[in-house]
Amino acid sequence: MHAQAQKVRSFRQLTPGSLDASRPIVTLFSGGLDSSYLLLRLRDAGFRNVHALSVDLGEDETTEDKQFIAKKLGVDLHIIDGRQTFAREFVGPAIASQAVYLDTHPVSSTLSRPLIARYATELAGELGARTILHTANRSQNTLRRLNGALTLLGFSGQFGSPYELDPVDRSRKIAELGREGITHMSERVVSCDSNLWCREFESGTLDDPENHAVPEDMYLWTKRDAEREAEIVDITFRRGVLVEVNGVSHSLVSLIDELNLRVGAHGIGRYSGLEHLDNGEKVLELREMPAAHLLLRTFRHLESATLQAETIREKMRVEQIWVREALEGRWFGELRTAAQAFVDACSLRVSGTVRWRLHEGSAETRAIRVQDPLYLRNREEWESGLISLDSSYYDYAPTRAGVTRSA
Repeated sequence: MHAQAQKVRSFRQLTPGSLDASRPIVTLFSGGLDSSYLLLRLRDAGFRNVHALSVDLGEDETTEDKQFIAKKLGVDLHIIDGRQTFAREFVGPAIASQAVYLDTHPVSSTLSRPLIARYATELAGELGARTILHTANRSQNTLRRLNGALTLLGFSGQFGSPYELDPVDRSRKIAELGREGITHMSERVVSCDSNLWCREFESGTLDDPENHAVPEDMYLWTKRDAEREAEIVDITFRRGVLVEVNGVSHSLVSLIDELNLRVGAHGIGRYSGLEHLDNGEKVLELREMPAAHLLLRTFRHLESATLQAETIREKMRVEQIWVREALEGRWFGELRTAAQAFVDACSLRVSGTVRWRLHEGSAETRAIRVQDPLYLRNREEWESGLISLDSSYYDYAPTRAGVTRSA
């Protein structure tokens, strides 16, 4: 475990005396308000060897916006396309693990943080950097997920978020960036975190669970198309991995992208839920996740068709262990890894297709087909077969009086 002195927790620590100005500094950079303001504060503190790492997981922020900010603030920008890795190593396991937080919403940023942390440690190693900074604050679960991932990955330098103990007023951040010519963030009224699996909204005008609504124009995937007619969608998994939509095979990223648009066009896939912080307080988060909505349900149907009921019951218990460990920042920990091994063993039997009918905010199954089914297709025929097999019971079973009964 890292000593407390190695954690960066406040802006007061952003000085050459606290951080090694002779070495590069890596910051996690989304292109949003908080990460842009951190770059400004580092520049103003005299740091000139700053490397902003942006990991593209399918987010809304554009490369052009990030390049503009990096140039304005004089930092080196590193953009990594992590979409395929994210889908294969994080989203795929989440589908198989039915990664849903307390039966309210699928997890999302929980999956992206460990991958971003891994890329950050790799970049720091390449550059010889001894400091990794991010911008999570105390009301964001990202704080313990990034810090937890960096700890378990064995990063031995300084890391953390200066926002943890030094929150900065939104208006101040906007004003100071505005003086640098970075003005396009002033219109944002909520915080949005996005990747190919989820678009998540929180904070700002969404702070109050007793009075909240995402402005309709902020939804991109789940805007219902009134002209959209009902449609049939076939989703196929092979050995626990999504491989086809409507009989067409693409990369996992492409299949998720297609389902986000196809399913979302019917107004399917919006979630809201309260998620706990370190000390038990809860914050509101809203999401749109149309592909997740259908893929999680598809996987469970296929499991039900191929796995014994007792196996599924045990798997459901392990799933919540998996979710808890990932949620608490222990993705790279031994317990989450062990839970994953159990899930993977179960998933090897999950091969088949679910046919869905999508219409007007509803998704209904029309067919469930698997390679090795446990389901019956004709109950009467099955019952007749059992009666035929068991008919000899009536020839030989003794009555209470000890007399053999005739059929």
